[in-house]
Amino acid sequence: MRRFPFFALALISAPAFSADMSLTVEIPTLKVAEYHRPYVAVWIEREDHSVAANLAVWYDVKKADGEGTKWLKDMRQWWRRSGREQTMPIDGVSGATRPAGQHRLRFTDGKPPLGTLAPGHYELVVEAAREVGGRETQRIAFDWPAKAPVHLGAKGEQELGQIDLDLNP
Repeated sequence: MRRFPFFALALISAPAFSADMSLTVEIPTLKVAEYHRPYVAVWIEREDHSVAANLAVWYDVKKADGEGTKWLKDMRQWWRRSGREQTMPIDGVSGATRPAGQHRLRFTDGKPPLGTLAPGHYELVVEAAREVGGRETQRIAFDWPAKAPVHLGAKGEQELGQIDLDLNP
């Protein structure tokens, strides 16, 4: 029986690297008389439209007595699919609304909030709703895990700007 040096055995038995997902969400600058930061929800849906993972929920966390949570239902798709079942705040997912600009999020397979996403076809969904403003939803279809680096994107029309999704094996 042939023996391998210790370092070779360590390389053979080392776990595979986790896949990762990087997301950039742009909140555009709007020239309106009364501007409010949008509430934004980011989640992953399976092919049957059930929620595989909630990645981010940005809302007004500063309002007293959780008053900001009552407007979460304005993100209608997220609310119907997952939001009404959540208790806010969601650790590692929810946070304060964001100002205009680009906001980068990074997720690693096997770690919250992405968790262990089973191989398959999914949609990343980004939904925004703004008081005295509009609502918008953008979707990006993707396969997980990526077999090679992949760059995907979508462009909003009013409440959302450019959305970029980068997947790495």
